[in-house]
Amino acid sequence: MPQMGENAVAATKNHHQNYNHQVFESFDDDGHLKRTGNVWTASAHIITAVIGSGVLSLAWAIAQLGWVAGPAVMFLFSFVTFYTSSLLTDCYRTADPVSSKRNYTYMDAVRSILGGAKFKACGLIQYLNLFGIAVGYTIAASISMMAIKRSNCFHENGERSPCHTSSYPYMILFGVMEIFMSQIPDFDQMWWLSIVAAVMSFTYSAIGLGLGIAQVAANGAFKGSLTGISIGTVTQTQKIWRSFQALGDIAFAYSYSVILIEIQDTIRSPPAESKTMKKAAKVSIAVTTAFYLLCGCMGYAAFGDLAPGNLLTGFGFYNPFWLLDIANAAIVVHLVGAYQVFCQPIFAFVEKQVAQRWPENYFLTKEFKIPIPGCGTYKLNLFRLVWRTGFVISTTVLSMLLPFFNDVVGILGALGFWPLTVYFPVEMYIAQKRIAKWSTRWICLQMLSMACLVMSVVAGAGSIAGVMLDLKVYKPFKPTY
Repeated sequence: MPQMGENAVAATKNHHQNYNHQVFESFDDDGHLKRTGNVWTASAHIITAVIGSGVLSLAWAIAQLGWVAGPAVMFLFSFVTFYTSSLLTDCYRTADPVSSKRNYTYMDAVRSILGGAKFKACGLIQYLNLFGIAVGYTIAASISMMAIKRSNCFHENGERSPCHTSSYPYMILFGVMEIFMSQIPDFDQMWWLSIVAAVMSFTYSAIGLGLGIAQVAANGAFKGSLTGISIGTVTQTQKIWRSFQALGDIAFAYSYSVILIEIQDTIRSPPAESKTMKKAAKVSIAVTTAFYLLCGCMGYAAFGDLAPGNLLTGFGFYNPFWLLDIANAAIVVHLVGAYQVFCQPIFAFVEKQVAQRWPENYFLTKEFKIPIPGCGTYKLNLFRLVWRTGFVISTTVLSMLLPFFNDVVGILGALGFWPLTVYFPVEMYIAQKRIAKWSTRWICLQMLSMACLVMSVVAGAGSIAGVMLDLKVYKPFKPTY
């Protein structure tokens, strides 16, 4: 009997140890539920963020720069983005890459490593930039929805038909979709949305590429020149400003560093999150650069100096109309996902600040469980519902007031590229690794930062010139086309 009692005690003890081990195994070292992300989900997140509708303006950008400078600038931006992303991945944990305190957001990393005034400046730039991207994506999605309607109109009434339509109903429709999508409570629950959006981005990029190749075959030759758009088609001054704006377009196309830490926070460990993230950055930037070069170069080869600002909505192509409709529908689906990927850091920041300031407030913290057949239980938070809905409405209204806002987003992209993609990652890396001032490595990193600052200023100037031209012909609440 005593033996049986001892066995029972031992069995109970083992059961408790196993149970505690299982409970421990289901949580990470910070008490957060076990993260499940890997190289492929992180790559999908990055591809969703990087291959935005910007890929379709790259034919126009290469047309301004020419066959030599266009691809060279694209390679330069891809290298800089990959290098600074690699520096940034080491800042996810404050000291040791395996066991130190985690930084959950880009802002957390800046606060813990640089602190003070730099933290406040970074916050202002980052959240303004993300807000601008949300407005730009609303406009881009409405343009693609309009393009579907106009494509069908041209098909029925002929290519010479005016087919005028307004973008405002489509902006409202996109806003309503985003209000529903924005209620997804947490970033790491969005893996499926990122994968769907990544598939969509490949779909419309591949269609744009295919149509470009078909147009080149129909022309029987590659159009374009080594130095870009010819004087005569535009004036000397216009060529300079357009070249600067092209730099802004390409810089904006690569701006995803602002959400890299948030993506890294979805990755499981071991191995160390920084190792996985570096692989994901390498895979995703290689894939996106290949797509950018193919789509941009083929679009330029097809249309030369007349390359449209948007390959699929500028109506360089009219047929096959059904294929254009599929491509533009894919753009809309992709932008629904990309909008969420970029807005989640803003949502998380505001909700975290509010929860810390008023932890006992019923409206802010209470969650209501709503069963959804086939999908489990949805936790509804009233503050999240009101705040995120208000945010989406504000981006939609601003898009309607300034429907040429993609030029303004070009400014935000150009000015955001240097501080967020280059300056802060370089400064954090220097502080983290304690790189000595005036050492060879320190000088090289500062030279990289200064060169990117000059490029951002020049690109910003070109984008401002574009806005000035838009303002001359702007008529609010008139049909966009």
